[in-house]
Amino acid sequence: MTKTENDQNINHGESQAEISHEATLYAETIFRVGNFSVTNSLLNSWVAVFILVVFFILVGKKVAKIPKGAQNIFEIILEQAFQMANSLTGDPKKSEKFLPIALAIFLFVLINNWLGLLPGVGTIGFIEEESAGQVFVPLFRGGTADINTTLSLALFSVAASHIFGVLTIGAWKYLNKFINLNALLEIPGKIKKDPTIILVNPIHAFVGIVEIIGEIAKVASLSFRLFGNIFAGEVLLASMMAIFAFFLPLPFMFLEIIVGLIQALIFAMLTLVFFTIATEKHQEH
Repeated sequence: MTKTENDQNINHGESQAEISHEATLYAETIFRVGNFSVTNSLLNSWVAVFILVVFFILVGKKVAKIPKGAQNIFEIILEQAFQMANSLTGDPKKSEKFLPIALAIFLFVLINNWLGLLPGVGTIGFIEEESAGQVFVPLFRGGTADINTTLSLALFSVAASHIFGVLTIGAWKYLNKFINLNALLEIPGKIKKDPTIILVNPIHAFVGIVEIIGEIAKVASLSFRLFGNIFAGEVLLASMMAIFAFFLPLPFMFLEIIVGLIQALIFAMLTLVFFTIATEKHQEH
């Protein structure tokens, strides 16, 4: 080998060493549309939506009044899902209202969880020049491994529960679940009969602040639980592949498939629980 070839190999090795790729908590930008950044996790979420839309269009064309074949399996799954929803809501009417949303969330989260495990997701991408050197940016990243996706889903679930609460029990009654204004309005009429009401009712009025803190905690709990489990799984798989790419990651792949299913189920069930609690009256709650 000549000196020139040796120098070229050294330079090539140095350039390869400068290329870095680390699992980041944030999703990397792939391209921009004006001021809107399209990230790799967003692309993955779009793929998940596309898969679900195509699947249900194809399934919808084959639905028959007399079920047969695969339709029987889907109807059994749907019946079991309805029974599970009933065990949480305690009311078939509520289950019929809430289950379509919970199922949509479940399927979206599940597909996103499993897409992040496919070959090429996280490994196919391009090299970007940065001040620190060359950085590898994957074209696709698991949607639920991005805190922005899980936070959006959590905000939607909690916001939808409040909307259902207002529509079910009324705006005034629902507001009193958080700040009991009725307790303050009762003080002038009852203070003569029961002077202690001036101390007790203000406590009842503002104890709902704990409920407000609880609503914020719901968002944090939903988003960070899902994000933490899926992101940790991706880091674990990347670590196993770095140690030994063949056979060693397989048991962890199966584990992540199960984790993805369980996390999607937990997210959907908690959404049903939030909807149920929000539509109960203050006394029942």
